[in-house]
Amino acid sequence: MSPLTPARRLLRLAGLAALGAVAGSLLASGVASADLLTPESGGSPNADRIDTLYKLILYIAIVVFIGVEGALIWSLVRFRARKGRVAAQIHGNTRLEIGWTVGAAVLLVFITAVTFVQLGKIKNPEASDPGGLAGARPVYASTDQPPPPGGRALNIRVNGQQYIWRYQYPGADVFAYEEMVVPEDTTVTLDITADDVAHSWWIPELGGKFDALPGYVNKTWFKASEPGLYEGQCAELCGRNHANMLARVRVVPVARYQTWFDRQQADIAAARKAGAEGRRALEQEGGASSTEGGTSSAPGSDQ
Repeated sequence: MSPLTPARRLLRLAGLAALGAVAGSLLASGVASADLLTPESGGSPNADRIDTLYKLILYIAIVVFIGVEGALIWSLVRFRARKGRVAAQIHGNTRLEIGWTVGAAVLLVFITAVTFVQLGKIKNPEASDPGGLAGARPVYASTDQPPPPGGRALNIRVNGQQYIWRYQYPGADVFAYEEMVVPEDTTVTLDITADDVAHSWWIPELGGKFDALPGYVNKTWFKASEPGLYEGQCAELCGRNHANMLARVRVVPVARYQTWFDRQQADIAAARKAGAEGRRALEQEGGASSTEGGTSSAPGSDQ
């Protein structure tokens, strides 16, 4: 075996450095920032499963990339042009060609099988945890999404409006704008629609994004076990203030959620009562003014 020339050493070192850099950067990104190359996760089981599928495909792609690029660099070094040598005319390698075709097919079948196994768990709501909201029950009929096991769920209607999100809670005339408040450890099912144009509901840590379309209802769910604020925004260009159409989900303990719900219900009832009293007062003032106007014209008629 002939000793390595400086050029060969350089090529080999460059190839090894390139492969090491790719593998190292991918490993570092996976450890330091797990969701840098895949969807955000950690807020809900369905979001975690989506992220797992992306990571599975990413890791397989990394192995294939390193294998292909490694073989390419090795071939470039091993079979590079040399003085006095004529390239051999090779017809091909049938077994090698069949091998990489079958290998690619097996990988695709494996990815497809795992994806379809996970799709049901991603789409279908799971049961609320024992510490979740005990009285939660779905209210709106669900045609393409089964109810969660045990039937315990909090169903919220998400309505996109230019340029704000409205959240309608079940069982009482309670609603909120911009920020959805939900209890921890509780399966929350969402009915997503819109009033005017196409919007898109997306809280990355809680799952995939869903279109909000006028006249149509899309359904999804999440279950957050960690209290905190989860942020997102409209992901469909819906007009001039699209960038300001933010979305927030605040997850709180069950007792705090119940306190918020009762206070919200009381505040809305008080605001409506005050509005009705204000309208009656305006109507009475308008009636008194018209009466005064009529009596003031009476002396003129007597004249």
